Amino acid sequence: MTTLTFADVRAAAARIAGYVHRTPVLTSRTLDREIGATVFCKCENLQKVGAFKARGAVNAILALPDDVARAGVVTHSSGNHGAAVAYAGRARGIPVVVVMPDDAPAVKLAAVRGYGADVVLCRRSERDATARAVVAQRGATLVHPFDDPTVIAGQGTAALELLEEHPDLDAIFAPVGGGGLLAGVTLVVRGMGARCAVVGAEPEAVDDAYRSLRDGVRYPAVVAPTVADGLMTGLGERNYEILRQGEAEVVRVSETAILAAARFFLERMKIVVEPSSATVLAALRAVRDRFAGRRVGLILTGGNTDLRWLAAAGVGVPSADS
Repeated sequence: MTTLTFADVRAAAARIAGYVHRTPVLTSRTLDREIGATVFCKCENLQKVGAFKARGAVNAILALPDDVARAGVVTHSSGNHGAAVAYAGRARGIPVVVVMPDDAPAVKLAAVRGYGADVVLCRRSERDATARAVVAQRGATLVHPFDDPTVIAGQGTAALELLEEHPDLDAIFAPVGGGGLLAGVTLVVRGMGARCAVVGAEPEAVDDAYRSLRDGVRYPAVVAPTVADGLMTGLGERNYEILRQGEAEVVRVSETAILAAARFFLERMKIVVEPSSATVLAALRAVRDRFAGRRVGLILTGGNTDLRWLAAAGVGVPSADS
């Protein structure tokens, strides 16, 4: 297994610079008063393709040798990573196939197709096997959504930018599904020698990462419904080891808390984040006493949502006549 270091994240930052945004960091006095801390929101919902996934996908595809890239790439994704790989493949001019679950949100399916990728639909539990079958058929390269060293290094550049702007953070919160982003954050925090806690936010319904780090055993993915559809993935082996060695932790959050956090961003900060992204605020709210008076970074991972969660969050959706 390839050993990843902070130097790999630095190299990724240089490689992807012309293809991704350096996203803004927003603050909210209302949020600071509520939490009793100073909170910095890294807005990856304003990233290319609407999610942090652009960072890892671009790094992985630009790092491919020319002869390998020409045969194209394949990935599997519930949406954001698929769109990111499609975007990166189009930028490099190579064919892309994205294997997606047949229950993926329509907005994410449209985004992947909009970037020119071919989409193969399958059951959610069959994504990995289907992707590997497509790889064998086409002779293409698999770009794994979270357990790939170049993807992890690319995702880590979000934390690198955040700490370059705010080097005195006491904690960085990021959502955790497969763990690629949280592993990248861990590499950056430890590599920069920052005195900073690394905290993952995970839905209670799919809490394999929480239990894995608690028990020292990498548990399989939990199959259960959650509004945070982007986090319905088991923790990757490589990421588990990075998180374990880097002493990262995970906070579990309820569906109600996730929806309330997504509603806060929409109503008070006037930004749209998908429920998976809102888990970071839900997690910070759950442990706010621990970070009172501290400086905390939240990585808002994406804004690709069809807003079906609004009704469940108690937000009225205007009719076409209003």
